[in-house]
Amino acid sequence: MIASRMMIGATLAIGAALAHADEAPMAMTSMTDAMQMDDDAKFVMIKLDQLDYAVASGQPVSWEGDAWYGGDYDKIWLRAEGEHEAGRLDAHTELFWDHAFATFWDWQLGARHDSGLGRDRNWAAFGVRGMAPYWINVELTGYVGEQGRTALRWRAEYELLVTQRLILQPEIEANAYGRKDPQREIGSGVSDASFALRLRYEIRREFAPYVGVVWQHRFGDAARFARLDGHDPVDTQLVAGIRFWF
Repeated sequence: MIASRMMIGATLAIGAALAHADEAPMAMTSMTDAMQMDDDAKFVMIKLDQLDYAVASGQPVSWEGDAWYGGDYDKIWLRAEGEHEAGRLDAHTELFWDHAFATFWDWQLGARHDSGLGRDRNWAAFGVRGMAPYWINVELTGYVGEQGRTALRWRAEYELLVTQRLILQPEIEANAYGRKDPQREIGSGVSDASFALRLRYEIRREFAPYVGVVWQHRFGDAARFARLDGHDPVDTQLVAGIRFWF
């Protein structure tokens, strides 16, 4: 029975091929559209990865998001993050040209603007981002600013599927600076580091509420600046928020 079905299928396929043998070959543009193989197609993505509301005094709200436009190899990439607490704003906005140079890896070149807390700062920015072994997302970005200022930012995150909709996301981040900046409460060397665990439930792939815990640690001069401002340099926050993209 199986052999008979295979012979019938083969006969039908050969017949269809012979029936269309005299037709003109499909144009390359038509084939590209039919098979969705256009590597130069442009897309837009807007993603708010984190919108945290912390259960703490001062009711801090923090956010982190990305938006990009482009194709598989080259994109214009916008990244924004910040925190608002007790009437104070600390925000960072970055704009990159993002170029794929290897499978799962891009380099980025652009600029960063710091606003809100203290004096505004501007930086030239360059770095790499991609997926390391074991599906760990990694970002490493260096900065060169005004008056010889330098900085380095490293971040890594991983998504662990508890179920198809319930996802645990650990994240670690550290920031280092070449010199202290009292106006922005930044210390030299490793200024701050954080570790977070967020558990989200994807109602849809594009929309997911979450709960989590965030540990933050300031070091050296940054810790001293935090104490002078009435903050604990070692802080633990329970957070709730939403994640969405389109």
